[in-house]
Amino acid sequence: MKFILFVEGYTENKALPQFLKKWLDPQLPSPVGIKTVRFEGWPELVKDAPLKAKMHLAGPDKNEIIAVISLLDLYGPTFYPSDLKESKERYNWAKKEIEARVNQPKFFQFFAVHEIEAWLLSEPNIFPVGIKRALPKKISHPEKVNFNEPPAKLLEQLYPIHVGRSYKKVVNGKELFGKLNPSIAYNKCHRLKELLDKMLDLATNFNQ
Repeated sequence: MKFILFVEGYTENKALPQFLKKWLDPQLPSPVGIKTVRFEGWPELVKDAPLKAKMHLAGPDKNEIIAVISLLDLYGPTFYPSDLKESKERYNWAKKEIEARVNQPKFFQFFAVHEIEAWLLSEPNIFPVGIKRALPKKISHPEKVNFNEPPAKLLEQLYPIHVGRSYKKVVNGKELFGKLNPSIAYNKCHRLKELLDKMLDLATNFNQ
């Protein structure tokens, strides 16, 4: 059994399957598969999700697929209605909008608030000492790092100053996700908790 995971970039493609499995597998009778499908950014994912989801859910492996899970950063997309300013409003609207476009009962849209790097901020000890010391106090609530200073932008600012090199989303992101304890991120990031709880529920009840 496996999930199909729609992602918008290289960091998610390389780092997330093992990170998610690290939390899911110990709670399941047998390990779950996670196959990523990478899109070239959020516009392509939003546009092509209906066709790609249908292709997987009606394809030759359909009986092995638990669900198609789509994950986007809440920061970045520009398709929100202009009157929606708060993260909760944008999250609820966008989840409903994309799931309606795809219109498949085994498709679920989730968002990282505000970027997947928020999950990394949940465990400061995984960062180089200089970065750990420089992180602002607000990262005790990682999902509060917001649209104005999203998590990746914060790291891009801090790395050259405190480590002497730039923050590379793919290389550094994969390394940091390898160190990150998913249970810590789960307890500090409400929207990640929603994603993992849903995946665990779907996998537990698959074929029952």
